[in-house]
Amino acid sequence: MVLGVAWVQGAQVGGHHPAPADGAGVVVDDRLHDLFVGLLDRAHTPLARLLVALTAIHAVLPSQASAIPLRDLDLANGRLRLPSRTLYLDFLTAELLCAWLTHRQHTWPACGNPHLLVSAQTALDPTGPPVSKTLLRYAIGRTGPSARALWQDRILNEARHSADPVRLIRLFAIADSTAMRYVQTAHPEKTGRLHP
Repeated sequence: MVLGVAWVQGAQVGGHHPAPADGAGVVVDDRLHDLFVGLLDRAHTPLARLLVALTAIHAVLPSQASAIPLRDLDLANGRLRLPSRTLYLDFLTAELLCAWLTHRQHTWPACGNPHLLVSAQTALDPTGPPVSKTLLRYAIGRTGPSARALWQDRILNEARHSADPVRLIRLFAIADSTAMRYVQTAHPEKTGRLHP
């Protein structure tokens, strides 16, 4: 299922944001979609909901999310720049980003921290430290699977659909050997090694 035609709690997932030049859209199968909906149901804060989307849709780990500068978010063009790649935001992730930014502004109106994600400890700190990775792992971990497990599921899901290691490298900024392992796991018939 391509995100853009699925519905999650009344909100369309997908949208009219620009896609990368190679046509790399967000593709999610029914199993991952159902997991995603369940995770959103259990995520009770704007931060947790955004982390679920960033991890389960875009394969962004908490360690990566904690370091994202606010200036690297371009909602108008549906993009979020990371050091190793650019995320092309689906409608739901963009909506969850807006909800987080609204929450952030209402909770800490004097927030001067340059990072996208902040906490009560970092929002008003004039040195602008990133939010704790432990806090982010805790926020997403309360929804069920670990962030690492969601990250792995997301990449494996893409490998099942594309079987193209180059696509995985471009989409998730992973090493070529990692991309090959995911493709081999998703398509053992192509490697001559069948898993029991």
